[in-house]
Amino acid sequence: MPSNPMNKSEIIDRYFQEHRAKVLDIAAFLDRVDRSEGGTPDFRIEAMQTCIQELLTDEVGRTERILLLLSDLSVEPIESAGTKGASGAVPPAE
Repeated sequence: MPSNPMNKSEIIDRYFQEHRAKVLDIAAFLDRVDRSEGGTPDFRIEAMQTCIQELLTDEVGRTERILLLLSDLSVEPIESAGTKGASGAVPPAE
């Protein structure tokens, strides 16, 4: 593991406010989704909730595990894409 030139307190002092804002942004997004009407459960929100559970662990390697949770690991090509862009999470198999 590479050495970190900053100690834990220095990292927290330097980056806490930035990441506090990101957590609040995610909470506001989820609140907006919860307040909205209609629609059906969405795989992207379910994926985000799974990632949030992973964030609550204290095991090193959360970044890699979350990236894998959001990644399409299939190797077989698909005949055609259902959308014009990436969705940011893996849709359920049809």
